[in-house]
Amino acid sequence: MAVVKRISEVEARDISDGVDVVNVTKQLLIGPADGAPTFAVRLFTLAPGGHTPKHSHAFEHGVLVLEGKGELWTASGSHDLSPGTVVFVAPDEEHQFRNTGSDPFKFICIVPVRVEG
Repeated sequence: MAVVKRISEVEARDISDGVDVVNVTKQLLIGPADGAPTFAVRLFTLAPGGHTPKHSHAFEHGVLVLEGKGELWTASGSHDLSPGTVVFVAPDEEHQFRNTGSDPFKFICIVPVRVEG
């Protein structure tokens, strides 16, 4: 069964801790509750000055930048991100997303569903 909804209908959770995660909200757009057995689609919004933690994990993920200006930091260098940019982050690759602009930085992140469980 298809599930259709609007992004505005999905709860935005502030996942900031004020240190490692700053000014970040997350929306689980598609996940297990929607019947997705293998992947989850999340929307992250980083307010100006916001960033995710520097971290790595055992799974890959794909990212599509929707709005704003940002940066992907990896141990091998930084990459500017803007609307229309796509990113593949390999398993175990240390990384961090940062808002480098004055507007919200929004991106879709697709991961295996087990991380949302």
